[in-house]
Parts: sequence; C-alpha cells; structure tokens
Amino acid sequence: MSDPVNLIICEYCDSVYHRPILSRFQKAQCQRCGAVIARHHWLSIDQCLALSVTAGLLMAYLSVYPILLIHVQGQTQSATLLESALALAQGPVSLMAVAVACAVLLVPALQISLLVWVLTYARYRRRAPYFNHCMQALNRLRHWSMLEVFLLGALVSVIKLSGRLQVVPTAGLFALAALSVLIIGLAGRDLRRLWNEVP
Repeated sequence: MSDPVNLIICEYCDSVYHRPILSRFQKAQCQRCGAVIARHHWLSIDQCLALSVTAGLLMAYLSVYPILLIHVQGQTQSATLLESALALAQGPVSLMAVAVACAVLLVPALQISLLVWVLTYARYRRRAPYFNHCMQALNRLRHWSMLEVFLLGALVSVIKLSGRLQVVPTAGLFALAALSVLIIGLAGRDLRRLWNEVP
C-alpha cells in the first residue's frame, strides 16, 4: 500500500493521486474534474515566515495610521480600520460594525498570528503545538477574511467622493493593499504543504 504522505486528494471530486514532483511554473491537475491539485512552491518556509511577520507589522500600522484623509470645510477627518468599524457602530447598522470588525480586524489578525506560530516551528523542522488545530483554523478562516473587499470599498469611496470632497489616500491605503495580497498569498491553499514538509 502507498505511503499516505505521498498521496494527494482532489478537494473537489476526491480522486486520489501520487504526489507529483513539480518544477518551476508547473502545476498538476485532476484528470477527472480538471481542478488544480498541486503547484510548484515559489517560497521557502523562511520566506513565508518573513512575509507573515511583515503582514503583522502592516496590520499594526493599519491599526494606528489612517487609510484615508477627508478634508471638509477646513476640517480633516481620518479613518483607520478600527475607526471604520466604530463609525458603523454609531449608525443604524450597528450589527454591520461587528461583521466588519471580525472580517477586517479579528480574522486577519488571527490568520497572521497562526501563520507566524506554525511557520516559526516549521523553520526548525518541527510541528508547532496544536499544529492540527492551527492548520484547520487557517483553512476555515480563509473564507472569512474580507480585507480585499474592504480595500475595494475604500477605492470606490476615493473615486465617488473625490468630486464632492477632498479625499486624500494615505500610505495606509497602500499598506492595506499590500496586506491584502500577503494574506491571500500566504493563507492560500499552498499552505497545506506543511502537512508533508514538517515531520
């Protein structure tokens, strides 16, 4: 019987294959449904850890510094991620504030923390304590992180409001874009390689 470590299962149709050895730019597809079941890994574990720490620093930066500055009649209003959620809490859609706070603050912060935790141990070829739970949580949290949606909303706001008000995008907006890309890339499907690479 084949070693389970050397097997890969298509997550769409449950077909089982031997794990392929891929070179640069290669990917393996399921013969039954055509889904991508494996890709060549661009980044090493050290690089993934460095990018996870960078994502944590960007998250801390966005908690303090504004994404947008709005100038109205000589007054300036700023908006950080936290202030955006708090602004919703003061209106008639206060329940939306909880959803926004979870999707753009709590879930990304949890993802980054779990990534740093798991990858720090993986760097030394060890499994982190509660590794199974951490990997399952990362897989579930991936669907609840909405930073890219918030980024799209911020960009639409800049365009829509620029005709009526003076809206100035700050470095925070670019930090949000970078953080969105990092979380999408790091918490994606390729993270499951840790199941096989870390003994």
